[in-house]
Amino acid sequence: MRVVAGEARGLRLAAPDTTDVRPTGDRVREALFNALYSLDALDGARGLDLFAGTGALGIEALSRGASHVVFVENNPKALEALEANLASTGFAKRATVHRGEALEVLGRLHDGTDITFLDPPYDYAEWSELLDRVVSELVVIESDRPIEAGPEWDVLRTKRYGGTVVSIVRGRNRGRDDDLDGSSRRAQHP
Repeated sequence: MRVVAGEARGLRLAAPDTTDVRPTGDRVREALFNALYSLDALDGARGLDLFAGTGALGIEALSRGASHVVFVENNPKALEALEANLASTGFAKRATVHRGEALEVLGRLHDGTDITFLDPPYDYAEWSELLDRVVSELVVIESDRPIEAGPEWDVLRTKRYGGTVVSIVRGRNRGRDDDLDGSSRRAQHP
């Protein structure tokens, strides 16, 4: 597994020796980030990578121009790989890592983001609660099946890649007012 494009293009990413972590494959990440690029969603963006695993999604966002990404992961082996990946790509200073359950940590984060990556285990069942609590302009949903985002979200794109379904949704009135560090908001997307 490698960073597909941007500053860290071609750098290898570590993955833990466990079946509990399912990193997003290079081809799926490439297609996903090409779609995000077409939405002008990455340059200067503040991101949140819930269920981060190895951090492949958030690191790809950093490599392609995101200014900062908050990573949330509970698995100790995945956290070890995530921190190694942030160090090896040189993105540790543009990242914040929280250890804990996604919903619990999400409840402690008070500011929203430009883009949130949701890639929980495929058997995850708390989608409705999770999406109700996310404050983000765009959300990337990755699962083994289509996920109903609910009335507060407009589905911009849904695509199946083998056994993986990726949807990009835009929140209605869910944009952030401040960055995670309290600084002013980046330029609005059209």
